[in-house]
Amino acid sequence: MKFRPEHYLKQTVYFQLFFWTALFLFGAVRNYGEYDGNMSATILIYNFCHWIFQIAGANFIYYVLIRNFFDRKKYVIFSLALILSLYLISVMNRIFIVYGAEPFFIDEPQDSFYSIFTDIRYLLTHYTFSLISAAFIFISVMFVIRYRDEKENTTQLLKEKAELELKSLKSQLNPHFLFNTLNNIYALSLSHSEKTSESISRLSDILDYILYKGPTNEVPVSEELTVIDHYVALESLRYSKERLKISKEIRFNSGATIPPLLYLTLVENAFKHGAGKSMDQTEIKIDVSSDETYLIFNIENTCGNDENNDPEGIGLKNIEKQLRLHYQDHFVFNVSRENHTFKVEIKTPAAL
Repeated sequence: MKFRPEHYLKQTVYFQLFFWTALFLFGAVRNYGEYDGNMSATILIYNFCHWIFQIAGANFIYYVLIRNFFDRKKYVIFSLALILSLYLISVMNRIFIVYGAEPFFIDEPQDSFYSIFTDIRYLLTHYTFSLISAAFIFISVMFVIRYRDEKENTTQLLKEKAELELKSLKSQLNPHFLFNTLNNIYALSLSHSEKTSESISRLSDILDYILYKGPTNEVPVSEELTVIDHYVALESLRYSKERLKISKEIRFNSGATIPPLLYLTLVENAFKHGAGKSMDQTEIKIDVSSDETYLIFNIENTCGNDENNDPEGIGLKNIEKQLRLHYQDHFVFNVSRENHTFKVEIKTPAAL
């Protein structure tokens, strides 16, 4: 995930402008009309002086103390640093008002530095409490914004992780299928069969599908079934009618979609563990249907006594991972073996 610091900076600047402007205006409106003209102007100046140090203090507490100590679970250091910071900021705020602001509109003796540093009660009531109240509201909102951003970042990371895992699963399946198909063509070429060129043409159609549809998130089921037809035709070139019996029944909603290569991988698996491993007749049945809720894909193949179609095999585990990443828990994946028949059923949400 690409982190965009300029986006976070812009968001923070806009929030701070809005928050601190609203806080200052709220204080000004609250005091408006309670005093005569001169007194209202004086109160406004005092509020402005406090406001400056509220901004500085709240940002220092959040970006320095909280980020460096509280977030790292250094709670004792954080507490001591917070108390010291509140005291020093309050002192600096009073010094600024007494020696920087009041000389311009009040002609009275100035408090000594000793009095400023030691009059804790006055600091607390007139400076520290206002600083704490403003900082508390500011930091609370910053935590809400921070939680929202972290949640969005986590969601984006999980999404990108799922996409990477899907790509990884496809990269595991595609070379496996291609390797078996090339072996088929190699076997035909050794016998100088006229079916070699037809096999290459079929393989070209399949590779075109893998290259251009494989990287996508989903494809229409009709396109997946078309490439399965190419694959079945390619595999059928290797076997006589006595060795291989294929039946297919299609009754599904034309708008349904699935992750690419999902069904093709299972068809390839049926050939590999059926006709590819047995000298007896192999029967492969493919059934695709749909109802109002699910798109249903069933495939079964016969296998010999010594053939072990392992329901926990790597290929089937990869298919289950792909289904889980794509549909979360909204799918059904059943694998079973009864006598000499290996069956796989997939139910995914139908696109109506």
